[in-house]
Amino acid sequence: MKMHGVCIYTILQKLSLQKKNYTTMKPIKLLILLLAVAALAATSKAHNITRILGSHPSLSTFNHYLSVTRLADEINRRVTITVCAVDNAAMSSLLSHQYPLPTLKNILSLHVFADYFGSKKLHQITKGSTTTSTLFQASGEAAGTSGYVNITDFKGGKVGFTPVDSDVDPPMATFVKSIHELPYNISVIQISNVLTSPEAEAPVSAPTDLNLLSLLAKQGCKSFSDLVAGAGAGVADVFTESVEAGLTVFCPSDAAIKSFSPAYKNLTGAGKNSLLLYHGVPEYNSLGMLRVSNGLMQTLATEGAKKFDFTVANDGDEVRLKTGVVTATIKGTVIDEDPLAIFKIDKVLLPTELFKADPTAKAEAAESPGPAGENDVPADEDSNGGGLTVARGGGIVALSVAFVFGVLFL
Repeated sequence: MKMHGVCIYTILQKLSLQKKNYTTMKPIKLLILLLAVAALAATSKAHNITRILGSHPSLSTFNHYLSVTRLADEINRRVTITVCAVDNAAMSSLLSHQYPLPTLKNILSLHVFADYFGSKKLHQITKGSTTTSTLFQASGEAAGTSGYVNITDFKGGKVGFTPVDSDVDPPMATFVKSIHELPYNISVIQISNVLTSPEAEAPVSAPTDLNLLSLLAKQGCKSFSDLVAGAGAGVADVFTESVEAGLTVFCPSDAAIKSFSPAYKNLTGAGKNSLLLYHGVPEYNSLGMLRVSNGLMQTLATEGAKKFDFTVANDGDEVRLKTGVVTATIKGTVIDEDPLAIFKIDKVLLPTELFKADPTAKAEAAESPGPAGENDVPADEDSNGGGLTVARGGGIVALSVAFVFGVLFL
């Protein structure tokens, strides 16, 4: 990750002005300095792809569809990413095919690499060619190697890009120019043409045309589906009506529902409704998004002071949901097509509003970082006025720097 060189340089410059050096510093002060530098090195600057592309009118259509397909959110969650933007003319050609939004998202996902490729790196590719994975591959929608793109450094300085499963002679697109680079976090480059492949263009069923309860019943979540269908207060309608705006459902397996059945029967009618709605999140989250995000999630049961939230914590590819009472793990995908995602989990999610908190589980959940507050300034706008931009989770870093100055330079 890129170190915050300006901040580190400022600290060292202060030391120089006061004629201090590492050999004459007291051990405790040296330790504090090293800890601050380490914290700065471990913190990456959050990025906002919409703002980056916003200053380039010729890329406005590409920028717009990153937001419409919600790819912008996933890009911003990533620490290391490369975005291959195309101009409005290339996007017009793509849009003329009138692909449905889920298919358009798959195609645009091929333009987002899960690795850093700045202009310098592109022209110094080892052996002239490499293959990189894309968000299409990470989404789980791509079969085999269809979510990968070949990058080739041709003679004469031309760099080409071609999806692995493309039937077009390479290159499908070439490097035009660099738009924005922050080594080694984000690189935004412009390429000449749209990247696509037969797999990305394959028809995708629209989730809004599916019967949510029927879908659940056919995928090993019948018991949960039956509970939702039989619940009062229009619980089934809440789930169904939430799909269009974006919905993620965490469906307990039939085995999990069976073992929980006695406790469920003891709940009041209102308690049962809240428990079921607690398994729905009113926004779309792909499996790839869940694997790179940690923090609190509000649910369909959240209302005013009744938080009904849980914490997402991932370990590699495994995604865990911590309620403070139990910890459930995602065990399979029923459907993952924007705007609907349904994941099978191994336990019923038990909210602390209805069940006694497990001290151990509650402590584990508290260790996971929460999301930015409603009034928090976006990460790339939050400045201390002295040139230090604080990334998400960077409050500790800012305090570390302040502490270093307070202790070292008194």
